[in-house]
Amino acid sequence: MRSYENILKKIEDYSATLGVIGLGYVGLPLAVAKAQAGYRVVGFDVDTERVNCLQAGSSYIRDISSDDIKDQVVHGRLSATNDFSIMKRLDAISICVPTPIDKYRQPDLTYLNAAIKEIVIHLPSTMLIIINSTTFPGTTEEVVKPIIEKKVGAIGEDVFLAYSPERIDPGNRQFQIKGIPRIVGGVTKQCTTLSARLYEKVLKEKLYRVDSTGIAEMSKIVENTFRLVNIGLINELAVLCHKMNLDIWKVIEAASTKPYGYMPFYPGPGIGGHCIPVDPHYLVWKAKEYNYNTQLVEIAAQVNESMPSFVVFRMTMMLNEMKKTMKDSNICIIGAAYKKNVSDLRESPVMKIFELLELYEVNWSYHDPHIASIDLFEKNSVALEPNIMAQQDLVVIATDHDCIDYQCIADHANVIFDTRSKMSTMKCQGTYVKL
Repeated sequence: MRSYENILKKIEDYSATLGVIGLGYVGLPLAVAKAQAGYRVVGFDVDTERVNCLQAGSSYIRDISSDDIKDQVVHGRLSATNDFSIMKRLDAISICVPTPIDKYRQPDLTYLNAAIKEIVIHLPSTMLIIINSTTFPGTTEEVVKPIIEKKVGAIGEDVFLAYSPERIDPGNRQFQIKGIPRIVGGVTKQCTTLSARLYEKVLKEKLYRVDSTGIAEMSKIVENTFRLVNIGLINELAVLCHKMNLDIWKVIEAASTKPYGYMPFYPGPGIGGHCIPVDPHYLVWKAKEYNYNTQLVEIAAQVNESMPSFVVFRMTMMLNEMKKTMKDSNICIIGAAYKKNVSDLRESPVMKIFELLELYEVNWSYHDPHIASIDLFEKNSVALEPNIMAQQDLVVIATDHDCIDYQCIADHANVIFDTRSKMSTMKCQGTYVKL
């Protein structure tokens, strides 16, 4: 009980030293928020370049300004390191490492297990450990807890363990780390209380406490599975509407006039990022342990994964109408990131489109103001200029970044295929076609 009271006191009076493992899109905003709240924060990452960048007061993530980082570094509230022995000085630590899926679409806990191993090696006598990385229900209790208990005995006496799923939307200026309700569930009530109080002090708002780590883990999976299924539905309807010669975008607009029982989702070239294409597969995998097949989830994933191929099929048909073939055609893809206003290529459906264009020997290029080059294809982003647009047989809007000069495309592209309906209200000098 003394350990619990000691950690709680340090949280309440801001004397606790906090750690964050993994300084990416999730970990860095969390580390900065904790430092801004008044705590001393140490960020851990195996990427030396990231560590050096933060130590110099610079940001490598668009949602976090260098000024915010520099201010915390200068005042001694934020530091970064790859020396994990410093964990011995911490009172609490948050784990924000990647939890991808492998080639068999099964959970890959390599990074999480590595983080837990470092914590166990350097564990102080008392510590609060919070897992933020998205993972399958049961990970905290069935995977992480036994590893820690081998070192310290029962959780909830000197070491406390909880799960609080990250809720962050890269590139979204309206919803960032603060202002989004946070969920937390601990192995014991004391674990839940400590975690909740820490995040309440950091985010300056009440948290939603749940009865177990499993409920907290499942809640995040449900959020992203909900989106996967609904996006899969609207993508399937988009394909059908194309066959029926109906404008799916106008269909959605009409359906959206209903004030209840409907929520608009929009089609596109596929889904990407670190959440929606990945997290539901945790559920599919875990369900098999209970001899249950999540058929709807799997079908929705298949529909979404088929969209890059459908986009390329549409491109082929458009070129055929012009009596041209895909091979040797000049095609410029606008946008490479998985969503607008980010520089993230993870699971981007546009990368799959690029792969197909390579297969068909297309003379393709891309323009993305957030991604200067793509090493996999040895390509650099081309300038969006009138002569370059005019030289293309086809210009494809794949990612609808706000900062793109769409007027230049409208004025100079001969044929535009818009998978995002971004230019539907613009006057185009050439042929304009929507997904």
